[in-house]
Amino acid sequence: QVQLVESGGGLVQPGGSLRLSCAASGFTFSLYSMCWVRQAPGKGLEWVSDITNGGVGTYYADSVKGRFTISRDNAKNTLYLQMNNLKPEDTAVYYCAKERPSGPRGQGTLVTVSS
Repeated sequence: QVQLVESGGGLVQPGGSLRLSCAASGFTFSLYSMCWVRQAPGKGLEWVSDITNGGVGTYYADSVKGRFTISRDNAKNTLYLQMNNLKPEDTAVYYCAKERPSGPRGQGTLVTVSS
């Protein structure tokens, strides 16, 4: 079955950086687009970024464009999210999801941006 395991979250000061990883198993990773979504405390799920199966096409929410970079390594079955210039409003649990925000997700990794 599909298994997605996120890691790399933590506490960071505003302006700092983090790199999230998502290890995928249970499906042919290279055949599927992947995405990152997040859920801030007390709020709904928000789409953050998509990447096509080959990694050529990438898409971002306006709120993170120019600060976040999605990438993948199909040889390692791993999805990444490089987050730079983090802001307090980026505080959320971040999930990777298969194909679409409503697709199978992992357990999430918490990112807290605070001074």
